[in-house]
Amino acid sequence: MARFEILEQGVGVMGASAQADILFELGLMYATGRDCDVDVIAAHKWFNIAAIKGSARAAELRSELSVSMSKSDIAQALREAREWMTMH
Repeated sequence: MARFEILEQGVGVMGASAQADILFELGLMYATGRDCDVDVIAAHKWFNIAAIKGSARAAELRSELSVSMSKSDIAQALREAREWMTMH
């Protein structure tokens, strides 16, 4: 039984890492306009969520992106990230 619990715990960690990677990719997509229009608010939102999920690179890019954003845009991105985290 202990062996199953260890394996299950490892899968959860891998799942969290994969989720952070997917969220990071969403941030990149919106930041670069890959297959969509550039949307810095959405990019910041997804980088923020990915950073919360453990992506250090997402935290770096969120910080870089913030420099070019207005305070109201950052506030909106943070609100949207909070709403998403509450629902998911």
